[in-house]
Amino acid sequence: MGFRSLSFQRCLQTFVASSFNSKDKTYRYFSSNPAFALQQPRKASYNEHENGEMEWEKLGFGPVSTDFMYSMKCCEDGNFVQGNLTRYGNIEFSPFAAVLNYGQGIIEGLKVNRKDDGRLLLFRPDQHALRMKMGAQRMCMPSPSIHQFIHAVKQTALANIRWNNSEWPYSQTTPRSSLKRGLRTKNAVRDGATYAPPSTPLNVPPPGKGSLYIRPLLIGSGPVLGVGPAPEFMFLTYASPVGNYFKQGKTPLSLYVEEEEVRAFSGGVGGVKSVSNYGPVLKALVRAKRLGFSDVLYVDSVNKKYLEEVSASNIFTLKGNVISTPPTSGTILPGITRKSIIEIALGLGFQVEERSISVHELTEADEVFCTGTAVGVAAVGSVTYRGTRFEFKVGETTVCQALGSTLVGIQTGLTEDKKEWIINIH
Repeated sequence: MGFRSLSFQRCLQTFVASSFNSKDKTYRYFSSNPAFALQQPRKASYNEHENGEMEWEKLGFGPVSTDFMYSMKCCEDGNFVQGNLTRYGNIEFSPFAAVLNYGQGIIEGLKVNRKDDGRLLLFRPDQHALRMKMGAQRMCMPSPSIHQFIHAVKQTALANIRWNNSEWPYSQTTPRSSLKRGLRTKNAVRDGATYAPPSTPLNVPPPGKGSLYIRPLLIGSGPVLGVGPAPEFMFLTYASPVGNYFKQGKTPLSLYVEEEEVRAFSGGVGGVKSVSNYGPVLKALVRAKRLGFSDVLYVDSVNKKYLEEVSASNIFTLKGNVISTPPTSGTILPGITRKSIIEIALGLGFQVEERSISVHELTEADEVFCTGTAVGVAAVGSVTYRGTRFEFKVGETTVCQALGSTLVGIQTGLTEDKKEWIINIH
């Protein structure tokens, strides 16, 4: 087997060498077959009851370590080598790494939901892959292909499946071929060995209890000193079971309009999911939460009067039959949930406008809501601007509720997927 360049060969050798544990003279286990990888013993990653059940109602949106992650690297030729599953753990790279020194990195986030029959559903991963590619171009980074991206997400989800014997929905006669897709039953056999699924909780929450949030991360891992692109890049996907993004659960949000701190500016990277986008919002976010608000609503950097985004979600307003949202013209992230809600709203007969929205238009809005992969579709109960509080309609009969229910129905398999947005992982 030949390599395109010496630099590529050295990069691959470095990647392989990094998997060698000099302490116990063994190689870490790499495999693209999660069913086989899951034979290894694991250490509980979060608090478990003695009966192996998880308190899903208490699950919020915080880091809960799962068992496996997926990684691959790219060197100077711009092509990512074959990725591998590894045990979840810390990663090492030089203090000179471009991501640490100059913020050269892109993140994504998408959810896996579990149906009543045990199947795992992935929502529009191709759109996330395309958005990462767009962001990578802006940040002078190579990016995985759409196929590589989706494959990594699938492998991460499958490798992190756990189940409780009493809850596992498949019969004892599940075909042997299912093992190749990460499924196992009490009497499943591979190469003559019988598997006994451990009595441990699910990483993919039960239907209606949450999702498995998967975080793809593309970073400049190679060392640099002067400002410039990294010579080496790393792509990772890892996962965490999550519940509601906001601590108050489904309680309507109270937003605070921020005029002093700016989230993004024209010509910057506000329109891509750069790791450097989120640090600047922390000051305003912490201040708003100390005052009792759920989140911050940012305005444009020039006129300081047009709505842009909430800290990690897009914003919508409703007046009559017209739904409005700010255009993604460079300073606003083109959300996948945003895009999906627009398509759903049009299908339900609403008029949708992508236009500049003045803060003062909030006085006339019937409803306001946020959308995002993490937050889903979240109703806004009030927005406070310069000491004045604007309140909006919330509850079961709102358009926000109808749009959110339709989206969740598609994501969880309860509503027919006429748009082919869903990929069945197995």
